[in-house]
Amino acid sequence: MAMCAVLRCVSANFSAALPLLTRPAHIWTCQNSRRPNMLRTLYTTSSRLSGALKFTDKHEWVRVEGTVGTVGISNFAQEALGDVVYCGLPEVGTKLEQIEEFGALESVKAASELYSPLTGEVTEINTNLADNPGLVNKACYEDGWLIKMTIEKPAELDELMDEAAYEKFIKSLDS
Repeated sequence: MAMCAVLRCVSANFSAALPLLTRPAHIWTCQNSRRPNMLRTLYTTSSRLSGALKFTDKHEWVRVEGTVGTVGISNFAQEALGDVVYCGLPEVGTKLEQIEEFGALESVKAASELYSPLTGEVTEINTNLADNPGLVNKACYEDGWLIKMTIEKPAELDELMDEAAYEKFIKSLDS
């Protein structure tokens, strides 16, 4: 029981010790720790989300929920751009083909075109980026998303990279 009290104290201060965690980490309760051979897991919200992402070789990502894809740029891309100061996004209703240019991001050191990871129609744009384009840098996989779009050709998802393949792709760029 003393160990459970120590774990509660440590876990209560865990997010302060690790400022990169944006939400509290999942930790099994002390009651579960009494079960023999029970695995305990610690993971962040961002690692769970990124497992569901698909990436392009142009550094865009898409997260699919039903027939809608949320699109943004990867952490690699936002770091390469630097501080984003402007987001040029398409209008709702714009029809896009896979790999078609749909907008641009401008930073203090560069500008970069945005390419659609899939074929579909823009159903929503992230209006928060007009006033706060830095969201792309602060939370590129969460609040810094760019557009939402319908997915007209679900088979195109098979052409995109999962997280492991994308990480391997990024490492190959350094070679």
